[in-house]
Amino acid sequence: MTIDLRSDTVTRPSDAMREAMAQAPVGDDIYGEDPSAKALEAYAAQLLGKEAALFVSSGTMGNQLALLLHCKSGDDVIIGEHAHCKLYESGAGGAIAGVQFTVAGTGGLFDADELDAAVYPTAAYYMPRTRLVTVENTHNRAGGIVWDPATVASVAERARSKGLAVHLDGARIWNAAAALGRPVAEFCEPFDTVTACLSKGLGAPVGSIFAGSREAVAEAHRFRKMLGGAMRQVGILCAGGLFALQNNLARLSQDHENALSFAKVLAEVPGVSISLERVQTNIVLFDVPDAPAFAETMRERGVLLSPFGPGTIRVVTHLDVSASDVAHAAAAVREVMAT
Repeated sequence: MTIDLRSDTVTRPSDAMREAMAQAPVGDDIYGEDPSAKALEAYAAQLLGKEAALFVSSGTMGNQLALLLHCKSGDDVIIGEHAHCKLYESGAGGAIAGVQFTVAGTGGLFDADELDAAVYPTAAYYMPRTRLVTVENTHNRAGGIVWDPATVASVAERARSKGLAVHLDGARIWNAAAALGRPVAEFCEPFDTVTACLSKGLGAPVGSIFAGSREAVAEAHRFRKMLGGAMRQVGILCAGGLFALQNNLARLSQDHENALSFAKVLAEVPGVSISLERVQTNIVLFDVPDAPAFAETMRERGVLLSPFGPGTIRVVTHLDVSASDVAHAAAAVREVMAT
């Protein structure tokens, strides 16, 4: 048996989800005739508290739509440290949208004053123009930590006072909402546009949602076509996403409990360094002397983990691993570190 804790992207659709996809009514989405796509987009828009939504193939595509929508070539985007749109999108921000990035704050988070310090002066025509502020919630590289809603509100308010748009990279925004026990729409309210993944903790095989005002989504629809993201009978995929939203949101807290249980065991293991305070959702980061070698040894024991740097390991709990799987993996870590 293999226990795969590399990411929540490794989940496979359940039999019930596969059945929903097999039975999905479909049409040509380019003509606006796919009923399953329409159903998903309407349902997601309502959940996220936005006027409209658009199904996209990935979170990366959703983030690129935001950059194209809010910026022009040469503009600057303020991000948190180690943001996904800078590190994990193959340089698309520069190659496709023509933007550059300025980091505010540390550890993935920043406040309104740190935002101020990162904004280029509008009078300095020889500098790039700051156009957009992007918040990643939860923050992947920071270990799945959740932004404080009051900080988000103050950052968004300060950004708007400067004429800047605000985008939420909410790949795991569902986890943030579950962690604080609040409706996901509250987390999206301060933002002009939102990207939210269906293919991570919710277990859909493909896809993300891009949401915002009707005007923003209409323009994003054009950019999606430009990027090759327009698909035909896409309802087969959308049915999986709709099933995920209707059935898998409530269980996310299980993943959080499993992650914390795993982390608590590791906190007692000699040679492992971990911060329990930063285990807030379904991601656990911990340090060992040699992460690649450690991951390979764990692989030999049937547990898949992700090296996240020379001395850092990432573990992500998800719907395809049980509490007993996580306990087994934690015991394996203890055994490996004892050898």
